[in-house]
Amino acid sequence: MPRFGATMAQVMSDLASKFCVPCRGGVPPLKGEELASFEKRVDGWSAIDEHHITKLFKFTNFCEALRFVNLVGELAEEQGHHPDIYLAWGKVEITTWTHKINGLTENDFILAAKIDQLATAFADGKVQDSQKLTQADPQVQPKKYAKTSQQ
Repeated sequence: MPRFGATMAQVMSDLASKFCVPCRGGVPPLKGEELASFEKRVDGWSAIDEHHITKLFKFTNFCEALRFVNLVGELAEEQGHHPDIYLAWGKVEITTWTHKINGLTENDFILAAKIDQLATAFADGKVQDSQKLTQADPQVQPKKYAKTSQQ
């Protein structure tokens, strides 16, 4: 629940400062008031049927949307929590839920807050690619992928 007098940005950053933890199952998905309290903490995300959350991000062209998708992909890998991502010209729709329990957990809202933080940094020109991702959010460390040779 938001602290008294806390701004939406402070509440979102509280979630964004956390890390997703692997779900082992056996926990009930968020429902009712508990779900509603988490939903209030991520601006613009909508809970659908108490099962998943979704948000649409808009961009000026396809290339910007694609760059954002790639950054979200790197963030998802770092967090070990992977959303469904729909890419189209000038827009990206992100949907997430915890597959292990077929519903929502705190992890989904942590990821949503981190994606929002990334979107703000991207819009402000503070992050363009994965090398600059750590400058926008020092807690996010992009993985180093081994290069493969093409034959």
